[in-house]
Amino acid sequence: MYIAIEGVIGVGKTTLARLLQPVFGAGTLLEVFEENPFLSDFYADRARYAFQTQIFFLLSRYRQQRRTVATMLEIHKHLIADYTFEKDALFAQINLKGDELDVYYKVHEALAEKIILPDLVLYLRADTDVLMRRIALRDRPYERNMERDYIAQLNEAYDEFFSERQPRRTPVLWIDTDELDYVRVPENLAWVENRIRQVLKLPPFQAELPLPLTGQSGETTE
Repeated sequence: MYIAIEGVIGVGKTTLARLLQPVFGAGTLLEVFEENPFLSDFYADRARYAFQTQIFFLLSRYRQQRRTVATMLEIHKHLIADYTFEKDALFAQINLKGDELDVYYKVHEALAEKIILPDLVLYLRADTDVLMRRIALRDRPYERNMERDYIAQLNEAYDEFFSERQPRRTPVLWIDTDELDYVRVPENLAWVENRIRQVLKLPPFQAELPLPLTGQSGETTE
């Protein structure tokens, strides 16, 4: 079983991947985004550094996926990743234009043919204001100047990208994280686990498991 977790910056992908790892006895594949040398410049001047940033991410993610996914699936019965290869094109739609976007699409299409698809994409979503608070709380230096309009644009693009209107080869499970705190509330993590088991028909699971109310917004996630 190969699960990939997706969502906008700050929604809690890596946190959830790490929490689910012992639950499923899975291997974890985490995106290495800090190594992108253009990322800090991109957040300061998106128009100027968008193409370099996107191409670097595309090749880095391709290299990681090609080298790691098949090997880890041979070692582990289950694998959980905190990103998908396909989502890179979503960022390109927002950040690139004209000839740069055309070049990007050609490279992405050629590389995507060799990528192993997950059995399930877990799409975590949150309101833009919640995302901005979570980004501020984790306080990564290169994210301190993150524009709210950019996050709102990403949020809208993600919702459309993972909507039922889009044809997909992998099933998508939507999880609204606004009121979830799976770091501090074990029942919230159990609810997410049960939803995954329901979709993939992995026993044991309960047919209906109500979401416990926490009274919190999940702002501790990363």
